[in-house]
Amino acid sequence: MLALALRIAAVAKSKKAQDVIVLDMHDVSTFCDYFVLLSGTSLRQINAIAKAIQEDLSRPSLKSYTTSKKGRDLDKSRTLSKVWDKDEIKSLSKVSGNDESGWIVLDYVSVVVHIFYKPMREFYSLERLWSDAKKVRIPRSVSR
Repeated sequence: MLALALRIAAVAKSKKAQDVIVLDMHDVSTFCDYFVLLSGTSLRQINAIAKAIQEDLSRPSLKSYTTSKKGRDLDKSRTLSKVWDKDEIKSLSKVSGNDESGWIVLDYVSVVVHIFYKPMREFYSLERLWSDAKKVRIPRSVSR
């Protein structure tokens, strides 16, 4: 699910999100694998980012799966099959088009996305709350 977290980060960056961070929650949480934290400079921007993420993940896309004959995962260099993943990536949360709370959460089961209006992010400081989680390096060019 790291690929999903990085894809979300790329979509957010394409919408000019600030301070995009991916946290590996494996060692500190049982309810998800990754957090994606990001900020926007206005309520309108955070709504646009949330909408862009939802739209991007709802589009059918060809996704690579790497499996061996025994069904075990292999390294990414040995892609054996490709499948459509349209139905796999749906948020459990719904966002209205004019959310004014300053904090939008998109729940993709293994990846939870927190989209903050900048002052709200500073107030709640989830990075500090989950400081035991490892930060994941986000590549400069993540393909969508």
